[in-house]
Amino acid sequence: MRRDEMEKGQSLTHDEVKNAEFQSFESSTSEQNLQGEKLINSKLELLFDVMLPVSIELGRTTMLIKDILELDRGSIIELDKLASEPVDVIVNGKKIAEGEVVVIDKHFGIRITNLVAVDERLKNVKK
Repeated sequence: MRRDEMEKGQSLTHDEVKNAEFQSFESSTSEQNLQGEKLINSKLELLFDVMLPVSIELGRTTMLIKDILELDRGSIIELDKLASEPVDVIVNGKKIAEGEVVVIDKHFGIRITNLVAVDERLKNVKK
């Protein structure tokens, strides 16, 4: 029906109105997704018991062997980072995050403040 006919007060007949059609959701699609997630989770479970070295890098410096041999209790080593700068969280030799040092009772800990982007972490894995 044209717009000018509707403006004249003519109404639509039942034959001119079409029901809305929606795509049906199949349960098989959601079942496939669920099975895929279970498969991924089961594969990840194989890695849960793998141990990797984790270290926290406060900073770096280079020293002569002569100076290292002269180190004693109470010696101070100057690092390339300021005390307020974030420390690096390194897993298996690759930086995965940054954090800040916190003290809990008499122990040190790290509060993660920034994770390395996923694409950057994947680049590091390939190296």
